[in-house]
Amino acid sequence: MVRLVRSAVVALVAVLVALVGALPASAGDDNPSASPSPTAQVYGCINPVDGYGAPRACQLLIQVLAPVCDNDVPKLKYTVNPVGTPNDKVTITFINPSGPSVVYADQPLTGTVLWPGAVPGPDGRGIDWPGWRQLPNGTWVEGDEFDWVRPSVKVKFEVNPEETVTVAYPPSSPSCNTNPPTTVVLVDDPKAVVLVDSPSSATLSATGSETQPLIIAGGALILIGALAVALVSIARRRRPTT
Repeated sequence: MVRLVRSAVVALVAVLVALVGALPASAGDDNPSASPSPTAQVYGCINPVDGYGAPRACQLLIQVLAPVCDNDVPKLKYTVNPVGTPNDKVTITFINPSGPSVVYADQPLTGTVLWPGAVPGPDGRGIDWPGWRQLPNGTWVEGDEFDWVRPSVKVKFEVNPEETVTVAYPPSSPSCNTNPPTTVVLVDDPKAVVLVDSPSSATLSATGSETQPLIIAGGALILIGALAVALVSIARRRRPTT
């Protein structure tokens, strides 16, 4: 009889253990390894104020803004840091106050762009410069459709936010030209300053071939005058005295 009771108790305990194991876990133990979902990023340029009405940050920091000369090509080097926006591209606009502006869209936040009107050749070296044009005979004269980028120009950087700054045209250096690579002025006219490719030949044409006939003519006149004076003096000496 005792054995029968013990067997019944053991069987009952086994059934209770099986039932407890089959029960669902509590709500707090659904996925003990899962972490809470991250809070969504809120940007000040999209949502200007927080829940209390305080303004969030939304600005564009220009960290590098350097006009440079690279291989005789004028360029603008820049680095911008947007705050309060997820955007990672910048649109750069050289603002023309009286005509079409020059726009570089979807640029990286750090980089370099050509100055408007600058043209590099096949080897990367500059062959044309803003504010100058080349005549059919190869000479350069001041004035073209990009006069507005010199001596300075306003440049707008847009990421949402945006910022506008004034930038000076990059100067030339002994190793890099941001102008036509010659310096001899043939026409002293502010509206048409002409440069030539060969300073030595220009100097020769201005001081040699054009003035040489004048020097020869002057020397001949002096010689003729001296000869006339000598003849008059000889005639006076030979005149008989009375």
